[in-house]
Amino acid sequence: MRSKRLASLACAGLLAGCVFAISAAAASAATLNGAGSTLVAPIEAEWAASWSNATGNTVNYAAVGSGSGEKDIAGGLVDFGASDAPLSVYSGVPGNLVQIPWALTATGVSYHINGLRLPRGTNLHLSGPVLAQIYLGQITNWDSPAIKKLNKGASIPSTPITTFVRSDSSGDTYAFTRYLSDVSGPFNSQVGSSTTVSFPKGVGEKGNSGMATALAGANGGIAYIAVSYLIAQHLPALGIRNAAGRYVVPNLSAIEAAASVVHHVPAGNQVTIVNPPKRAKSAYPISTFTYAIVPTNAPQGDLLKSFFGYAIGAGQRFGPSLDFAPLPKVVLAAARGTINGIS
Repeated sequence: MRSKRLASLACAGLLAGCVFAISAAAASAATLNGAGSTLVAPIEAEWAASWSNATGNTVNYAAVGSGSGEKDIAGGLVDFGASDAPLSVYSGVPGNLVQIPWALTATGVSYHINGLRLPRGTNLHLSGPVLAQIYLGQITNWDSPAIKKLNKGASIPSTPITTFVRSDSSGDTYAFTRYLSDVSGPFNSQVGSSTTVSFPKGVGEKGNSGMATALAGANGGIAYIAVSYLIAQHLPALGIRNAAGRYVVPNLSAIEAAASVVHHVPAGNQVTIVNPPKRAKSAYPISTFTYAIVPTNAPQGDLLKSFFGYAIGAGQRFGPSLDFAPLPKVVLAAARGTINGIS
């Protein structure tokens, strides 16, 4: 009888301990709030769900565009921002903000042309200068001789071109216009590169989701869209001519090839791989790193360090299915160093 009573007390004690542990875990659970890039949103959602399952903490992320993300973290409205454009693009950035390269992907260029017929196994091709002429409003129909010249053997119908552009401040706009400015003097002088620019023409849409939805419903449309959204919406990607003269689509190997030119990361972590040199023969030319932005003296520093450390570590496994390539070792080392400096 005594042994049974002791066993019962032991079980009761264990149960009470379990209840206490659960209550303590619930009490200690915390929340991080972030905002910014729509490009990084698909993989950030995977990171947040997996990290939350492992730690019991929550990440709320608003995919409102890179410019809004920088503005929100600069104003102290969120715990972290996210931008595909580096901090150097923005004005009035507080001195305590740092950027952490935490993902690597690309901005694709997609199209919707009813009746287009391409040779088997090929993609529609455009060079940077021709793409610039389209977005400058100088080429207005898909059967333009300049486009046909780049697509021998294709049957391209006479279809007016509708260009779609981002209406919000966007890192994809920065990568896209940075590329066009690099390869086209007229585009550089008339439009330039930034997260928000004045295109001569174009239908404005908000976020990558807005761009993908608009393009899917517009015969003759062309749009620059983060690659993971092209995958999700089953949209085609243009083959863009790189510096080596090859037409390349934004797949994982082409994104990795673009990042292979990075052998050193500057102190501020700004790493630009748009329009890499011709020695990167297989590189997709509108590849981009994307950054988390955080103050070095963050109120929830330890929590941010845990989440960011997961994102650049185990969280990278979610990348391939979303067309996010692994971070190069030199970039990974720089990211870890910056994360360790958060207090």
